[in-house]
Amino acid sequence: MTSTPAPWLTIVGIGEDGWGGLASAARAAVTEATLVVGGVRHLALVPETAGQERLAWPSPLSDAFPALLARRGQKVTVLASGDPHWFGIGATLARLVPAEETRAFPAPGAFTLAASRLGWALQEVTCLSLHGRPLETVIPHLFPRSRLLLLSWDGTTPAKLAALLRDRGFGPSALTVLEAMGGSRERVRAATADGWTEADVLDLNTIALTCAITPGARVLPRGPGLPDDWFQHDGKITKREVRAVVLSHLAPGRGEMLWDVGAGSGSVAIEWLLADPANRAVAVESRTDRTDSIRANALSFGVPGLSVREGAAPDALADLPPPDAVFIGGGLTGAGVVEACWQALRPGGRLVATAVTLETEAALSQWHTTLGGSLTRLSVERAVPLGNFRGWRPLMPVTLWRADKPS
Repeated sequence: MTSTPAPWLTIVGIGEDGWGGLASAARAAVTEATLVVGGVRHLALVPETAGQERLAWPSPLSDAFPALLARRGQKVTVLASGDPHWFGIGATLARLVPAEETRAFPAPGAFTLAASRLGWALQEVTCLSLHGRPLETVIPHLFPRSRLLLLSWDGTTPAKLAALLRDRGFGPSALTVLEAMGGSRERVRAATADGWTEADVLDLNTIALTCAITPGARVLPRGPGLPDDWFQHDGKITKREVRAVVLSHLAPGRGEMLWDVGAGSGSVAIEWLLADPANRAVAVESRTDRTDSIRANALSFGVPGLSVREGAAPDALADLPPPDAVFIGGGLTGAGVVEACWQALRPGGRLVATAVTLETEAALSQWHTTLGGSLTRLSVERAVPLGNFRGWRPLMPVTLWRADKPS
């Protein structure tokens, strides 16, 4: 048996009401600490104690971590906004300091305060942070009648969000901006995205959004198989009917990594990311014009975290994070591509590849013989105008191979 170190790091959540809003135990954690760390605004909210050191977070934040960890065993207190483990510093510090060496005193966070002001059931609301994140992150969560609570980056965020909503056909959506909740500066203002004109918003603000749409608004469905013409592409795209089947074979879970090899437009990787916000993906593509399209598509669909690796497989696969699933949509006949993907694939992972030519179909058949799995052939026909009538026009048949790596 080994002894567990006593907690030495305390994380104290503090609101705009400052010192007066802290419980006695949280106050004691501040006054008894040999070192208090926090933002300049947070440090100004608590009284100074004689002989106590103070450290304001530098930029980048990580520059302070060595000095903080060097105090292991001493009483160190970190000040944070509201609930430090919800889009806060608590989650970051948890990756550096074992849980048994820390304790936390959370305060009501911005989401909780906003929900209480509006009478919203917090469990029915989507909560996101736009602080330090692209504004487009909100796009996959925009649905008619959905409610969102958003932590702003600064005072310009509400106006930028209103512009994005207007551009995507969500102009009638109701925006409520709650500033400096819990303090003397608290203010609440509301308007539609179409009617938002306020420019003097405090940097410390939270946005409550109730979505509404105009006819023709682009709403991203939860299921796979988005329309092809929603993507920027040059024809190198896995068609929506095939893409839906590909995604079902890739079977995205939660927090999983996908390699999209020969990504073309990036449509498969993008839909993989839309399946769950915790998922990750790398799109590997050799052509610069296509990698530009992939990045533009990722931003348009609200998944700016899609990583793009320009280069040809298998060389471009070097040093990538190990995948839980691999899709090979291009370059299947390249030397060593399947071998490299199979070797890198985690145990229990899925490899899916498609073929439309006789040569690539033959390669799939060979790999099916070698590694097993399943083969499926898909034939899709679409109705098109034929004079004054309509007729069926077949797409090229697609052969799909899936193999599961033994656990």
